[in-house]
Amino acid sequence: MNEELVTLAAGEDEWGILVGAVGAAGLFTLLIVIVWQAAATWRARMLAAREEQYKELAAKYAQLLEDTVELQRRTVEEQRQTLDELTQTRMAVGSMEKMMREIE
Repeated sequence: MNEELVTLAAGEDEWGILVGAVGAAGLFTLLIVIVWQAAATWRARMLAAREEQYKELAAKYAQLLEDTVELQRRTVEEQRQTLDELTQTRMAVGSMEKMMREIE
């Protein structure tokens, strides 16, 4: 009878070790899943922040492009005005030269 108790006690110890090993494996698995999900969440937040920065950069680029087009339009208009004034000045100088030749 003592042998049966010793055998039962030894069997219970084996079950205890098995339960402990399964529990430890479960705990480690749970910790791995938690760390994995935390890393995935962090990565998703970083990607979302990067996407927001890209959108802001694209908006700034679009505004700069509009400003550049407006400046080019103004420059072309000013160049046309300058060309018109230069043409009028040449005509006036030509008229004055003609008048000076006639006077001589």
